[in-house]
Amino acid sequence: MPTPTAYDLTGRTALVTGAAGGIGRATAVLLAEAGAAVHCADRDAAGLAQTAELITKAGGRAAVHVLDVTDPAGLRAAVAAAGPLDIAAAVAGIMHTSSVLETAEEDLDRVLDVNFKGVWHTCREAARAMIEAGRPGSIVTMASGAVDAAQPGLLCYSAAKAAAVQLTKTLATEAGPYGIRVNAVAPGWVRTPMTARHGSAAQEQTEAMMVRLSPLGRVGEPEDIARAVLYLASDASSFMTGQILRPNGGVAMPW
Repeated sequence: MPTPTAYDLTGRTALVTGAAGGIGRATAVLLAEAGAAVHCADRDAAGLAQTAELITKAGGRAAVHVLDVTDPAGLRAAVAAAGPLDIAAAVAGIMHTSSVLETAEEDLDRVLDVNFKGVWHTCREAARAMIEAGRPGSIVTMASGAVDAAQPGLLCYSAAKAAAVQLTKTLATEAGPYGIRVNAVAPGWVRTPMTARHGSAAQEQTEAMMVRLSPLGRVGEPEDIARAVLYLASDASSFMTGQILRPNGGVAMPW
C-alpha cells in the first residue's frame, strides 16, 4: 500500500492548464497542497487570480500565465518560466453540442483545436522540457467518459477526447525511456461551470440521470477528479503509464 509520503510533491514544479476554474482549479489547489509549486495557465485572467489567491492564502506557491492552449508559443514561454518541470496536467477544454448532421466545420475545428491540439501542445512542450533537463516526470491529460460510449450531440467533444487518449498512449511509449510517465483521467459527469452551460433545467435533468446510473448515487465534484490527477502525478503511481483512470462513479465499467 502506498504511504502518505508517496503523494508528497514538495520540491516539484507543476504546470496546470485550465486552472481558472472547475477541475483545473481544483487540480492546481490540490497539487499545491501536496507541496508543489504550481504554475496556473488559462486565458481567464480573473479566474487565474482567484485560483492563485486560494493557493497562496493556504500557504502554497502559485504563478499565473494568461495564455490560450492553442498557442504553442505561449505554452513554451510558460514552461520556460516554470523552470525545471516535473508535472504537467493538461486540463483545459471546451464543449460544443450538436448532432453530426448539424455540426458546422468551424465548431469541430474549434473543439479539436482546444481539446486535442491544445493537449498536444501542452504535452509536447512539457515533455521536451523534461527531456532536455534530464528529469523524469509525469504528464496527465484530461479525457472524458464520452470516449467509452457514443452520446448524441457530442461528436466534436468525443472525437477530440478520443484523439487525446491516443496521444496519451503514444507519448507514453515514446517518453517512457526518459522516465516520463503519461496517463489520462476520464471523468464521468462532474458539476463544473462547463457542464452548467445550458442552464439549470438541463443541468438538473442530466445530473438526475447520472445519479440514477451511478452505483454510488451521485455525480462528481472537481475535487474527485483532482485527487485522480494527484495520484497520477505522484510517486504513488510510479508503475503506471499509458493508462486511463476513470473516476466516474461506476457509470461506465469498460474492460
